[in-house]
Amino acid sequence: MIFVSGNIIAPDSPEDWERRDGGKWLHFFQVQDLTVSGGGVIDGRGQEWWAQACKGRHRNDKHCTAPEAPKALHFEECHGVRVQGVTLQNGQQQHLTFTRCSNARASFLRVASPESSPGTDGIHLVNSISIHVNDIHIATGGACVSMVGNCTDVRLRYISCGPGNGISIGSIGETPVADRLEKIEVDTMFIANTSNGLLIKTWQDGCGYARKVKFANVVMKNVSDPIIIDQYRSEHPIPCGSTAATRTVAVEKIDYVNIAGTSASKRAVTFSCSDVVPCRQVSLKDVNLKRLSGRGASAYCRSASGKAAGVVVPESCLAGARAAGVEEQ
Repeated sequence: MIFVSGNIIAPDSPEDWERRDGGKWLHFFQVQDLTVSGGGVIDGRGQEWWAQACKGRHRNDKHCTAPEAPKALHFEECHGVRVQGVTLQNGQQQHLTFTRCSNARASFLRVASPESSPGTDGIHLVNSISIHVNDIHIATGGACVSMVGNCTDVRLRYISCGPGNGISIGSIGETPVADRLEKIEVDTMFIANTSNGLLIKTWQDGCGYARKVKFANVVMKNVSDPIIIDQYRSEHPIPCGSTAATRTVAVEKIDYVNIAGTSASKRAVTFSCSDVVPCRQVSLKDVNLKRLSGRGASAYCRSASGKAAGVVVPESCLAGARAAGVEEQ
């Protein structure tokens, strides 16, 4: 067990880091049954990293050469890890990352960085199995929770999220290797003042799938894109297959149950899916999203089919569901 009772503080200048360390800070590799707990603070002091980052305000700077920022607390190829009770703040990049891990738990954490800090995801999951995250307050500049690669049996529950970019599945299909994300459950969340709410995003030329995903019991406040599936990320330069059917990430069996709140934009629901491999078996049950202004919100569907049940506001535009007014493209 590692008990954090005080403050663990990172060097504040990128020049203080040795390049040979690969951008690592608090990095645990191939450990088992480790618990990190206590009421202490892990502070990445990422301000100078954010100022140089090739993202955020430097996103379109072709001459940006800033080094990749380290992940604050990173577990790689670990099993049975528990992280609980600590505060993670001002991460240089992601605050808590699990890469190729299994049977990990994160609970009763506070994760915080300024809304303007680029890429500072709260919790980031990569190629991991059986990850449970619960009872956490996350307010960052990146996604509250993000997952990429091959992730299975992920459960997120009792999370307060915002500001930031909401809950993000993807981008999927960013590499030539197939990404497979399935059995994802997001339950009992409050999401406020974020750019996205519940997001699934894929690359046009990627391969793999996102399926068996359930979002349930979510309250949103002032969220710009509350529900969104986006299969039109910028075309990736390295296609993973030779035919159209293999170059598209499949999205199917996605459920939205008891989702309510306010949208900062007119369009509260967006299903922008591939014409080659449409989104299938998408379901909406008891969804009530209205504009923050009090006016009616809208839904947009492209190549998406499924069903709707209960009260659904804005009215479903899914093919196969009850008739709805579809927003013009």
